[in-house]
Amino acid sequence: MSGTVRGADAASARFRKPTWKDPRLLTGLLLVLLSVAGVTAVVTATNRTDPYLAAARDLEVGQAVTEDDVVTVDVRLQGAADLYVPAGAAPAPGTVATQRIPQGQLLPGAALGTADRLDRKPVAVPVEHPLPEDAAAGSRVDVWVAAQKPSGRGHESARLLLPAAEIASVSAEETALGAGRGTVVHVLVEEGPMEDVVDALGNDARVTLVWNPAGAP
Repeated sequence: MSGTVRGADAASARFRKPTWKDPRLLTGLLLVLLSVAGVTAVVTATNRTDPYLAAARDLEVGQAVTEDDVVTVDVRLQGAADLYVPAGAAPAPGTVATQRIPQGQLLPGAALGTADRLDRKPVAVPVEHPLPEDAAAGSRVDVWVAAQKPSGRGHESARLLLPAAEIASVSAEETALGAGRGTVVHVLVEEGPMEDVVDALGNDARVTLVWNPAGAP
């Protein structure tokens, strides 16, 4: 009889509702809390944003960059954070854009510097022929030059002087005596070919810009 009672007590203990003092319940609750905390930490880290500087307007090569030219945006960069300028690093006096930065784009650290770091300078090239609408700041053109013949009559065969030159800006200007409006394209030229480009423009050579949609030589 006593054996039967003892067995019933054991069965009753197995099916008894656990209490807050039950170590198994406490262990399970602790594991659940740790799991929730871990998931929350991962989600928070993944969705974390930080303030960085972006261009408030189009910034052309050689243009001075001040606090008025930038805005602060919150973005999540993760591994690319070191490539861009954080909001706390405002442009120092004398800072210029060494690369074109379109409006709204984050400021790459490599695209800012001082004027002595510029490896390209804009050269104004007046053009009479129409350019495609896509030939705008940031796109590429091939610069062809046909030198004037020694006799002063006509021009030599054209040669490719500068392949895939980047356009800094395109503007319309009044022609001589206000006869009409011409187009002036500012092309970025490196120091090497600069002399040839200036020589062509100053010696009545025929300079033609050909849009290079591929953006490569």
